[in-house]
Amino acid sequence: MKNELAIRRPFSLLVKPASADCNLRCRYCFYLDRSELYPERTVHRMSAAVLETMIRKFMALPMPRYAFGWQGGEPTLMGLDFFKRVTELQSRYGRSGAIVANGLQTNATLITPDMARHFSKYSFLLGVSLDGPPELHDPSRQRLTGGGSHADVMRGIDCLRGAHTDFNILALVSSANVAHASLVYRYLCDQGAFYHQYIPCVEFDAAGRPQSFAIDGVAWGEFLCALFDAWFAADTRRVSIRLFDSILAYLVDGARNICHMGRDCRQYFVVEYNGDVYPCDFFVVPDLRIGNITTMEWRDALESGTYREFGRRKSCLHSDCEICRYLGICQGDCLKHRQDGAHPVASDLSRLCLGWQRFFDHSLPRFRELAAVIRKERQAAMPPAPLVPEPAFDGGKSPGRNDPCPCGSGRKYKKCCLRA
Repeated sequence: MKNELAIRRPFSLLVKPASADCNLRCRYCFYLDRSELYPERTVHRMSAAVLETMIRKFMALPMPRYAFGWQGGEPTLMGLDFFKRVTELQSRYGRSGAIVANGLQTNATLITPDMARHFSKYSFLLGVSLDGPPELHDPSRQRLTGGGSHADVMRGIDCLRGAHTDFNILALVSSANVAHASLVYRYLCDQGAFYHQYIPCVEFDAAGRPQSFAIDGVAWGEFLCALFDAWFAADTRRVSIRLFDSILAYLVDGARNICHMGRDCRQYFVVEYNGDVYPCDFFVVPDLRIGNITTMEWRDALESGTYREFGRRKSCLHSDCEICRYLGICQGDCLKHRQDGAHPVASDLSRLCLGWQRFFDHSLPRFRELAAVIRKERQAAMPPAPLVPEPAFDGGKSPGRNDPCPCGSGRKYKKCCLRA
């Protein structure tokens, strides 16, 4: 029964091997203060024992696919040898035919040619944080020693390109670049980057007030509308934007393949450097600690009351959501964006609500047109159904079951067209 549970609810891992440690000091980083959870150490690195236990237990589950996301902080602080160990353990514990997927989110400033070659060899997909041209990126993404990081990021990207490592770009949309959607989009395309992800910066201080670098719903809506117009004009088949791809996946297939569009937040587990397990990296807080993977099994985490309760929060919607025409696609937005005072409240409206409505008003008619085109293209690409010849009749009688098939195949009628 417990193994069946794991099959019914597949999940992925979001691993923080260096915890919140990072070589940059991005002014809007939401994870930097998570190091306060572990004050006994000033440097946080996942041990070989924790790494092996996590991978061994995960890959023992009967799932069709094993997905690992490596994040931080900055996960490349772990160095190349760590990721060589990762792939060695995945090979050791993966059963024959198992599909293993690795993603890594990085600021790219520590990427070396050797590291890039390893990621390429094992088909890692990297997400590189880049907020646009230097004048928009550098004020927010600063080195630990001061100064902007844009030039270092571009050097890392050059290493990835040199090794033919797959990567996409993650741009955080903050007060610094929210008014420049078209500029950011064109800049990324001009750099030869055609896989984009745009994440809204929604952060609050201890009193529940929006931070100066955060954006509100109106600004987010205007950003998305401008981004959509730039993309839809000529790039729908050239540039992949994760949010737009997910909207099309929903319209075409009914799939909800990004977290905030889901009805339940139980999609992955966060694993901290010491093996502590949490339900979401936006909610790595003491009250939501599920346990530690060195002393429990993944099935225990799946059955945890803390995990079930966290998943249930997503469906606790504000009354305005219940009557909204966009509820089917929005599902009340991410829990992190629902804020009331100093603490997120599941039943509160998303801070970005007005922006999502503005964007859907603006874009959904054209998304639906594009979805209809995709469906037609799929149908046209399907192989035609095989033609079944009409049985020949002789003297008003159909052939007997054991007679030669009249289609000329040489087989008996019962073994050929009669079965059709």
